Amino acid sequence: MESTARQLMCKFECVKYLLLISFLPLLVQAQPSSDSAAISIYKQRWVAAGMAAGITTGVVILSNYWYQQYPSESFHFFNDNAEWLQMDKAGHLFTAYTAANWSRALWKSTGMQPRQAALAGAISSLAFVSSIEMFDGFSSEWGFSGGDMLANVLGAGLLLGQEWGWKQQRITIKFSYQPINYAPAGLQGRADALFGTRTMEKMLKDYNGQTYWACFNLASFFPASRLPKWLNVSLGYGAGGMLGGTENQQKDANGNIIFNRMDIARVRKGYLSLDVDLTTIPTQKKWLKNLLLAVNSVKIPAPALEWSNGKLQAHWLKF
Repeated sequence: MESTARQLMCKFECVKYLLLISFLPLLVQAQPSSDSAAISIYKQRWVAAGMAAGITTGVVILSNYWYQQYPSESFHFFNDNAEWLQMDKAGHLFTAYTAANWSRALWKSTGMQPRQAALAGAISSLAFVSSIEMFDGFSSEWGFSGGDMLANVLGAGLLLGQEWGWKQQRITIKFSYQPINYAPAGLQGRADALFGTRTMEKMLKDYNGQTYWACFNLASFFPASRLPKWLNVSLGYGAGGMLGGTENQQKDANGNIIFNRMDIARVRKGYLSLDVDLTTIPTQKKWLKNLLLAVNSVKIPAPALEWSNGKLQAHWLKF
């Protein structure tokens, strides 16, 4: 009964927080001075309401289908900065940047000026990603992670800084995933327990198969050159050999080792590759522009160089 009361209080606090922050973007727009401006404000209010409803619905679903199965307690902090070779932090940065980029485009479509739309997008992104941190803060299994929140702020800030400084996104954060076959090493059971069995679960949880990319658009940095506008040079970060948060070993409540594969090295991986900026494809169709913006958050497979374990190796095709 006490745990249920805490969970309800957690939901109430998170929803109240989200409803407040979801409407903050409306403060970045000036008061209407014409009929067209009044229409723009009207659209923005609907967008804010839609985002608040969408985020709140998502949070309630997340609470009911994920956090409800774990015990809760009063709000607390948890330091997980040493886990998963910081791949989870890269994931937070990517998610916050992508959410800010998409919401920026949505706010801009309401008539907001580009700088204001970028600020509204960053605020909306932080409202979305920090909701998970709020729930973690009330969960006995985890806690509010300062490292995760810092990565969230950096991701949204990267979008905002580029839009305010360069008036364009010269550096795009992207994601790629390549499934890992754990069966030959006899690790399928461990992998299923950690990362799930469904494709979507593994894409979200299996840090060994994920790569996060910073894609630099060369033509935007060198406008006087004849470089194609779609060409990106991409720096990627990945990791492998991780079968636990900080080590490849697990103990039960009594201290007995129930899983031990300390012989498997946990490795950081750096990549150099090429990519395509899909948003540079010229089109007058709004639906196609939005589709290209969404798909552009995923890096296309391409040849790549990998640096790991002090060695350089080439991949004909890196996902």
